[in-house]
Amino acid sequence: MALGSSAPEILLSVIQTLQDLDAIPPVLGPSTIVGSAAFNLLVISGVSILAVDETPKVINDLGVFAVTSIFSLWAYIWLLLVLQVISEGKVTLIEAWTTLIFTGLLIIIAFAADKINAYFEDTKKSQEERE
Repeated sequence: MALGSSAPEILLSVIQTLQDLDAIPPVLGPSTIVGSAAFNLLVISGVSILAVDETPKVINDLGVFAVTSIFSLWAYIWLLLVLQVISEGKVTLIEAWTTLIFTGLLIIIAFAADKINAYFEDTKKSQEERE
């Protein structure tokens, strides 16, 4: 859902950047991407929660939820650091690669958290069957 609703903004920014690589990129690109990400994180999550029935919501895999939440917060902090503190107003190649590495780390750590949760669920089921 998030990728689908953010794809137009990301595509427009990429196309605009590729049209003239030597030009100073406009502020609108990062602003729309950050705004869309905030909308996805807050509004779409809220509407999704409200759309289901009245039974209490339970997070089945707290590890993946925690990893995703921490990385989401880190993404906004990293963006602030890159654009305001480290290299004011621009993104260097090292910062871009570091951001890509953070994305890979998110995927690897979330996958590991999911596998760990599955292992503990299987262990719990096995113990219940033995009893």
